[in-house]
Amino acid sequence: FLHYWFRTPGAQPRNYSSWLADCAVAVDHIHPNKTFLIDLLPDLEKHHEAWRARHWVDEMGMFWQSGHDDGMEFNINSRQTKDILRGDRAFRPTFNSYMWADAKALEQISKLAGDPAKAERYRKRAAALKSVVQEKLWDPKRQFFFPMSSREEIDKEGNVVKAHTLTYQSGKFAGSPHGRELHGYVPWAFNLPDPGKEAAWKFLMDPEYFKAPFGPSTTERNDPMFLLQPGCCWWSGQSWPFATTQTLKAMANVLHNYPQEHISRIDYANLLHTFAISHRKDGKPYIAEALHPDTGSWAGHDMRNRSEHYFHSNFNDLVITGLVGLKADGGDTLVVDPLVPASWDFFALDAIPYQGHEVAICWDKKGDRYGQGVGLHVLVDGKKVASSPKLAKLEVKLPAAREVPLNEETRFNYAVNNDGDYFPSYDASHTGPESSLALIYDGQYRYDTPPSNRWTSVGSTTKSDWVSIDLGMPRPIDTIKLFLLDDGEGVVAPSRFELQHWDGKAWVEIPGQNRNPKTPAGGRPNTISFSETPLQRMRVVLHR
Repeated sequence: FLHYWFRTPGAQPRNYSSWLADCAVAVDHIHPNKTFLIDLLPDLEKHHEAWRARHWVDEMGMFWQSGHDDGMEFNINSRQTKDILRGDRAFRPTFNSYMWADAKALEQISKLAGDPAKAERYRKRAAALKSVVQEKLWDPKRQFFFPMSSREEIDKEGNVVKAHTLTYQSGKFAGSPHGRELHGYVPWAFNLPDPGKEAAWKFLMDPEYFKAPFGPSTTERNDPMFLLQPGCCWWSGQSWPFATTQTLKAMANVLHNYPQEHISRIDYANLLHTFAISHRKDGKPYIAEALHPDTGSWAGHDMRNRSEHYFHSNFNDLVITGLVGLKADGGDTLVVDPLVPASWDFFALDAIPYQGHEVAICWDKKGDRYGQGVGLHVLVDGKKVASSPKLAKLEVKLPAAREVPLNEETRFNYAVNNDGDYFPSYDASHTGPESSLALIYDGQYRYDTPPSNRWTSVGSTTKSDWVSIDLGMPRPIDTIKLFLLDDGEGVVAPSRFELQHWDGKAWVEIPGQNRNPKTPAGGRPNTISFSETPLQRMRVVLHR
């Protein structure tokens, strides 16, 4: 995934906010591979410096980001500008937390690479940014983190939001005690805040603020700009699975790492349960962009050929690292600190790959379910290494970490052309209306009804049609996959097809083909394998 973002021509890793260096280190804590991580260091540095060149403001000591590019298009701050979609260029708690986490990660990787000077540079950057975020984006009166406007903004009514003011410190609603948005909890998702700001968490489980039957809401309930808008990308009240994920991650960190009395482990389990029941539509597992926080309805946010692929939920991680409490922090000590309520009779999480070992965690209040006896148990490679008669924090000394090798065989899809220029180039005997040949080489395949990215020969009057590809030069090919459709509405898989290559004089069948399935089938990949052959021009002839 990281290789794709950093080493694929046409990839655009900075269209939206991210924390990729932190992700790389987090993965290394679970699947250690020093060589891979150090090899990524130049890419991660270049990525971080590009963010810095475009978004860093030296006089403020922070990064600015628009709500739109932070993934929050129509929010209560953008709606106080003339451009309600992109108008709020602000010093946001989210983006600055991401950049802080990335700087900390770059410090760690630099140490691993044996470059203490570089590590110290990133350490200083992270320390300075952490200090400024807490000083400038925290409002002690409202006890919350807020975005700070980076420039003066004027809304359509002429109200002025002054530069370098937090939400509602100026503008139409100046002096309002509200303005809290769910993303104000994001700094805790990275353990950025120092102890002392935990009072912010008293608002999360309060129905006067964020709590809702299918929430939390993205903006506090009594905010003057709270709005439940049935349409794409409005983050002024809707429940947003991505924001809920970040909040639950932050909540687990607070419960694990910060002494406080504002939220409890029962609160975590209850909110995770709320999140779980939100993943439903018509009684079946489902998720779309946003849902109504009071009814759980996806109406207005559930778009064909979009929602099916909108998986902004990190539910598995919330169960593993939060509820079960496996703290994947690297090092040779495994910490298990469950947030499971004491009322639970049992749970088990099995076959967890961790540092080249296999970990299992189970809780059995009565001792008659898993054959391990009463209590909380941790097993490593099938051997019990720690137990507690009650739900409690366990620390386990692990065997030596085993480096997890990468898959050495990297398959390359020569058929993809991200920007549509040069090669590979495509041609077809016929392209049907409402389809496009360009969508055949975007690297995506979907089996929606009908998918938005498809090529068809609808309207052709011949008994067969073909699609051809020219790679520009011979490439070593041993497998071709055809993603055939069957939408039940007239676009069906061919009755048969020929897979051919140009031998310099004519189109001839590629020899030695093994096909799976044997006959063409829609709604699945049709894989054709053969001995590796240098091929440049190929085509598939599809018969009705």
